[in-house]
Amino acid sequence: MNKLRFFALLLAFAPALGLAAGGGPLESSGTDLSDKASLQRGAGLFMNYCSGCHALSLHRYSRIASDLDLEPAVVEATLMQGDANIGENINTGIAAGDGQAWFGKAPPDLSLTARARLGGPDWIYSYLKGFYVDETRPAGWNNTVFPGASMPHVLWELQGIQRPVYEQGADGMTHVAKLELAKPGRLDAKQYDQVARDISAFLEYVAEPAALKREAIGVWVILFLAFFTFLAYLLKVEYWRDVH
Repeated sequence: MNKLRFFALLLAFAPALGLAAGGGPLESSGTDLSDKASLQRGAGLFMNYCSGCHALSLHRYSRIASDLDLEPAVVEATLMQGDANIGENINTGIAAGDGQAWFGKAPPDLSLTARARLGGPDWIYSYLKGFYVDETRPAGWNNTVFPGASMPHVLWELQGIQRPVYEQGADGMTHVAKLELAKPGRLDAKQYDQVARDISAFLEYVAEPAALKREAIGVWVILFLAFFTFLAYLLKVEYWRDVH
């Protein structure tokens, strides 16, 4: 097997193996794009907690209204900030220079994160659950999935504050073995899991909005192929009847 085929197989199976960028396992997000309520909650959470720094510049507010069965007036009242127009792309109010100065790196656009990261929504879900206090970091936080992340834990009031429990690995290096809740948040573990799942589902939808319609159409395609196969079988029986 040549190197090209090897790397192609690695890229194909890495999401299934649940590999994080930092080498650790990913948790299953359990996202469901057919769950419109989850996508609506995820949109609200993203706009309230994430959109101040992160843009979705490849997506429009009007598309959210159409795809998630939301009235444009509801989107304007609850999801849009500032003087944005519902037909505009979802941009952030933070300037790139300010992001660079505050976090050491301009916050990235998250339009395609669910497709760019190995593991997709599982990576996002695990990332949102993997923050812990780290006083050596400029922002005061670190992450088990993305070690050295510049992003502060904007959801800490919901999840609470986690502290790491370290262990020494076989390589002689110290690793984070697990995270322990040092200070509870407003939500319990199950409720916060749902928050992380809703945001992950929303970003999965944003990365490929057509997936909603594609999956719906796929059922009809399968039914058509099944019916066509049945017709082809009847035609084959009719042709071979004369041969025999």
